[in-house]
Amino acid sequence: MKEYKQRIADSILLMKLEGKGAVLIEGPKWCGKTTTAEQIAKSCLYMNDPKNKNQNITMSEIDPQRLLKGAVPRLIDEWQIAPKLWDAVRYEVDHRRELGQFILTGSAIPSDTKGITHSGTGRFSWLTMRPMSLYESGESTGEVSLTDLFFSPSSVSGFTRMDLARLAFTVCRGGWPQAIGLRDEIALDQAIDYYDGVIHSDINRADNVQKNPERVKRLMRSLARNQGKQTPNTAICEDIRVNDEESLNEETVAAYIGALKKIFVVEDMPAWNPNLRSKTAIRTSDTRYFVDSSIAAAALGIGPEDLIADLKTFGLLFETMAVRDLRVYADALNGEVYHFRDKGRLECDAVIHLRNGSYGLVEIKLGGEKLIEEGVGTLQTLKNKIDTTKMKEPSFLMVLTGTGDFAYRRPDGVYVVPIGTMKN
Repeated sequence: MKEYKQRIADSILLMKLEGKGAVLIEGPKWCGKTTTAEQIAKSCLYMNDPKNKNQNITMSEIDPQRLLKGAVPRLIDEWQIAPKLWDAVRYEVDHRRELGQFILTGSAIPSDTKGITHSGTGRFSWLTMRPMSLYESGESTGEVSLTDLFFSPSSVSGFTRMDLARLAFTVCRGGWPQAIGLRDEIALDQAIDYYDGVIHSDINRADNVQKNPERVKRLMRSLARNQGKQTPNTAICEDIRVNDEESLNEETVAAYIGALKKIFVVEDMPAWNPNLRSKTAIRTSDTRYFVDSSIAAAALGIGPEDLIADLKTFGLLFETMAVRDLRVYADALNGEVYHFRDKGRLECDAVIHLRNGSYGLVEIKLGGEKLIEEGVGTLQTLKNKIDTTKMKEPSFLMVLTGTGDFAYRRPDGVYVVPIGTMKN
């Protein structure tokens, strides 16, 4: 049995259990939700266990409280198979009047929520898990802390041995726990198997509607080509028409993307809306991202060597991986990750915004002095547009790079940080 690798979500889960009767862990299939919950749970109910699945579903209809008996915190794995368990858990939390009673995990939003009568407010806390960050997989040194950057240190220090070839490999392998530590060729296959599972089976679980696998492939290829862009569904339709033999209509594209979001394969990034000195209009469209860069690589049928031969695509997929890591690290700070774009096409890849109003501006660049300078220019331009009489100044400006050995603070105050040195 593989040794459990510590996850950033471990401490978040413990903290949430101290404050609520139940915690719902959501995220893509195979990202480690159940394994993380098992480290804390004192008893477990696996709803998807083939030996007991039908019996469990039946019991959830006639006597759901029976399924909730057991030492606490009790893990209810893949709860969405029996949506009536939601109200049963909420009822138990109310009547036990104790905290830390249940952990629910789910790799899909229930396709039918008509049987759920309560939102869970006040009883449940939510925790989103994603595939492993480079720090969690042991491939980042963790010498540069996102937490510390919010205190604007006068210097940072870090060194990474991750070269271009290894970076390309981590982009294509992804952060799937099962893939970490395997021989490279076998590790790369894990993301392909995940992608195959999505197109042939998992996407249908979202709404119980059978979908054409070839159409799903075409859509996911288009989404892969549009990572990091604010691409409307109409443009996705046109992209498929230009690049594939058969087109999809807008209604089908919307339905398929909705299904991919319900199983946490797609996690778009919302727009940030700061106070600006000028009346520049801010674009509010979400930015398209898969939850892990390896899904994009699998959809395009490419590997590490292909990325090195095509640096433009490499840059797009590296950005997807970087956003994944920033989201994982920001979660530990109760932060959210946004993007910024105005009508003048000024664009910032990531804005990490904390609940106390503090925020940091991040440009994501594959590497090289020219791209770093371009990122610095973008960050400084945006900083100068923010009306600091109405909101705080940014806590930090950072260019997050794929290549480059050292993390450092420039004389102008901008941090240049290789992703292989970052942690929460």
